[in-house]
Amino acid sequence: MNPKADFFFDKDTQWQKEYGKLRTIVLDCGLTEELKWGCPCYQFEGRNIVLIHGFKEYCALLFFKGALLNDPDGILIQQTENVQAARQIRLTSVQQIAKMERTLKTYIYEAIEVERAGLQVKMKKTTQFAMPEEFQNKLDKSATLKKAFEALTPGRQRGYLLYFAAAKQPKTRESRIEKYRQHILNGKGLEDV
Repeated sequence: MNPKADFFFDKDTQWQKEYGKLRTIVLDCGLTEELKWGCPCYQFEGRNIVLIHGFKEYCALLFFKGALLNDPDGILIQQTENVQAARQIRLTSVQQIAKMERTLKTYIYEAIEVERAGLQVKMKKTTQFAMPEEFQNKLDKSATLKKAFEALTPGRQRGYLLYFAAAKQPKTRESRIEKYRQHILNGKGLEDV
């Protein structure tokens, strides 16, 4: 147990008991506990394997390379269609967690083996993401904007493409593009300050 992670488990939340049980199970698998993104993150030889986190309706184990795991029980969930590698096992009670302990450990041990083997999730290339017509028009009209966008990291490019494409109305896509035009020109991603 890492004392840095204790605050997460000591917080009075609806999932406090569930978090404690998950912590015991994961630590039983020989992983190292760290605190990342405000959540307990469990590593094997310095590489992230699984994270415990919670939401309003469930708590979950998030497997960083869950897309590579066998899922004979059909319990791994892709959070959104744009999540490529990670998968969750969603849980709602201490009783459910206790009942699934053996299964959870099986998934954790397999995740460790995936990491030990050096397997990687084949990620979609940025060019495989939809390019909103409005953004393509802006890129076609401005060589400076196009050059700045192409200079961004693939992750930042994908972030913009997903954000722009998520707007249902052309007017909203246009306003989003205009709002972030200078950000792109400055070489920044959506979340960069």
